[in-house]
Amino acid sequence: MTDESMGYREKAYALLQADAEKIIQLIRVQMDHLTMPQCPLYEEVLDTQMFGLSREIDFAVRLGLVEAKDGKALLDRLERELSALHEAVTKKRVR
Repeated sequence: MTDESMGYREKAYALLQADAEKIIQLIRVQMDHLTMPQCPLYEEVLDTQMFGLSREIDFAVRLGLVEAKDGKALLDRLERELSALHEAVTKKRVR
């Protein structure tokens, strides 16, 4: 593998990580300002963002810029963080 292709791989993964972080930020802002975490509009936006990221990852994998296992790990990490955020907000509101 050439240095140039390695640079593209690293850049592609960094861009995917940045997009995942944007989704996490969106969730945090929404959770802080919504009275109901089950808001249909919020869930629609989240589903759309998650679907978009999964398509980006699939595209990068198909181009050979990202390993499938790394793409899956990124989505798994995001889902765990989203689940933890949702749980924390739900517990905070129950108290």
